Amino acid sequence: MECRKEENLERCNCTYDPCPRKGICCECIDYHKGKGQVPACLFPDDAERTWDRSIAKFIEVYTAQGR
Repeated sequence: MECRKEENLERCNCTYDPCPRKGICCECIDYHKGKGQVPACLFPDDAERTWDRSIAKFIEVYTAQGR
C-alpha cells in the first residue's frame, strides 16, 4: 500500500514539529503503541498541545470534559 503522507499531513494535528513520523500514520501508531501511548490525532487540539500522549491523559480528556 502506498503511503499518502502529504494527504495525511493535511489532517495531522501533531504539534511536535521535529517528529520524523509526521504524516506516516502507521509508523506513528506503532511508535506510540510501543510506548503505551495514544497518537496526537486522537486528542482534541487543546489537549494535544500538552504533548502528554498517555492513556491516562486520553481518558481524562474524554471523561472530564464530556467529549
